[in-house]
Parts: sequence; structure tokens; C-alpha cells
Amino acid sequence: MYKESSMHMTVLGAGVVGTTTAWYLRQAGHEVTVVERQPRAADNLEQTIRNRAGRGSGRVSARKREPSEGVGMALHPGSLRIVSLTTLAMLAFAANSVLGRLALDSGTIDAASFTFIRLLSGTLMLALLVRLRPSSGEGNSRGSWLSGAMLFVYAICFSYAYLSLDTGVGALILFGMVQLTMIGWGLVRGERPSPMQWAGSVMAVAGLVYLLSPGVTAPSLVGALLMALAGVGWGVYSLRGRGVSRPLVVSADNFLRAAPLALVVLLIAMPAWKVDLHGTVLAILSGAGASAIGYAIWYTVLPSLSATLAASVQLSVPVIAAAFGVILMAEPVTVRLVVSTVVILGGIGLVILSKRPSAKR
Repeated sequence: MYKESSMHMTVLGAGVVGTTTAWYLRQAGHEVTVVERQPRAADNLEQTIRNRAGRGSGRVSARKREPSEGVGMALHPGSLRIVSLTTLAMLAFAANSVLGRLALDSGTIDAASFTFIRLLSGTLMLALLVRLRPSSGEGNSRGSWLSGAMLFVYAICFSYAYLSLDTGVGALILFGMVQLTMIGWGLVRGERPSPMQWAGSVMAVAGLVYLLSPGVTAPSLVGALLMALAGVGWGVYSLRGRGVSRPLVVSADNFLRAAPLALVVLLIAMPAWKVDLHGTVLAILSGAGASAIGYAIWYTVLPSLSATLAASVQLSVPVIAAAFGVILMAEPVTVRLVVSTVVILGGIGLVILSKRPSAKR
């Protein structure tokens, strides 16, 4: 009998080496997911389980997507597709920060116009995707004005924040506040974090405090506060979207509700309008591409990922955004940014990895 750990390991490839590695990882107490492009690879995994466990494991089936009974290993066919789509989704999420910074830093478009065009183009693209991919699922297909308002708060604060923040700094604050908002909501609902989760939460908050503390390399306080508010807005929006049976349809409706709110701000900010073709194209790419298509890709791959893995891969978004900021805009990589990134993402990682309770055997 093995002692359960809280670690979830993913093995790419269900050949002899992959399945054997998965078997020994499982014997060490880790939950293991084996992903493989070839459907026949299920035979390899099942044969390895039988060979290693002996004849008594005849009840084990490796063809199921969920962990096999008594073994705790799962085989997910189509790994190449899953990995590719997950990578594209993370690139799309990071691209929102990159496109926003490129448009707003260059002065080719004002923040209010960028927000309105982004939400409007996102609405149109989501509506097109819904029409091209009709969902047969039952359940509520309407959004809500509260969700639309939270989406608007995220989008407008995001745009104004990137008038003064570097790409990586903005993405890090946004991601950190989204996760802290969701963790905080869990506390409000009565969840009791483990000591490891408390340590991770304290680490994440400490990293944000360090990032925003006074100093030569400190980001703009106004920009940081706006991005933090954007993170809270997106966190609330995400929480309200949990368990929605038709996420693409509901997202389209929420975008539609957020667009008029952005129009109001656009009219108020009329004296500051500044829009050219370059800024308009970047706003459309952010709304229709990085947002709408990014969400569609994410919702496609999400059912194939465990909750822990889905949360973990999102840790890559601020890092990807920061890398593109350095490459495309020559933004500096400061010690403050590196240290705060490690501390914030490390803390959030501890919270995520500690959420899965050890199974009882």
C-alpha cells in the first residue's frame, strides 16, 4: 500500500517508458494522468497496470478518462490536441495584456475607445462562434447585468491601468488579484484553508506588497490600484460563471451587457478621443481574438483538464506576458519584478496544489 500525496503528476506519452514511469509515480502516492495522442495507447497503460499489479487488478480499465478504480491513474487520449489548445489559450490570455499595452502605450488610441471596441468586437465574435457552434446543452443561456457590470469594471480598469504599467507588472497584479479574490470568496463561504494554503496566501499578498512598495522601480500606484480593481472585477465575474452549462453563450450575453456601459464612458470621455487604424486593429485583436477566441479555446479544452491542472497552467500567463513585453517593447526586467513574480506565483501555486485532499485508502 502506498501513502497518498497531494501531488498530481502528468506524463506525456503512453509508451513503455511513459506507462512504467506513471506506474512508479503512482506507487509513490502521486495521482497520475497519462496523456497520449493514439487511442490504442490505452492497451499499453492497461497492460502495464496488469503486469505490475498482478492478476488481481483485472478490474482496472485504462480506457476511462477518470482515474482507474483502485489505481488512481487516468489516460487522456489526444494529448497533442489538449496540449496545443491549452498552450493557445494561455497565449491568448497573455496576449490581452500585450495588445492592450501596445495600443495604449503608443498613444494610437485612448483607453475608453479601446475598451468599447474591445468589448463590441468580442461580443460580435462570440455571437458568431455561438452561431457556428450551436450548443445542445440545456440550462440557462442568459447572462446577468451584475456579471456584465463586473466584466465592464475589469475591462475599463484594465485599459486605464495600462496607460502607466508595463505589460508584465500589469499581468502579475491582475492575475494575483483574481486568484486572491477567489480565495477570499472561499473564506467568506466558510472554507477552512490548510496551513499550506494560509502560507501560500500570505506569500502572494507579501509579493504584491513588495511589488507596490515605494522605490525607484515601483510601478505607478494609480495604475496598480486600477489593475487590482480589474482583477477583483474579473475574479467576481469568474466566480459567477462557475458551473454554467453553456459558458460560450452566457459569455456572449455578458459581453453584450457590458458594451453599453463602455459606451457611456466613451461618451463621457469624448474630449480625449484619439483613435487611428493601428489602435483600432489592436483593440479588435484583443476583443475578437485574444478574448472571444481565447475563451472559446479554453472552454473547449477545460473538460479534459483536472481542476488543479487547469488552475496551475494559468500560472504561466503573467510570465508569458512579461516575456512578450521584454521582446516586443523592450520593457526592463527588474529585480523587483522577478522576486515578486516568484513569490506571488509560488504562493498561489501552494494554494492550488494544496486544494486536493489526500484520498483515503
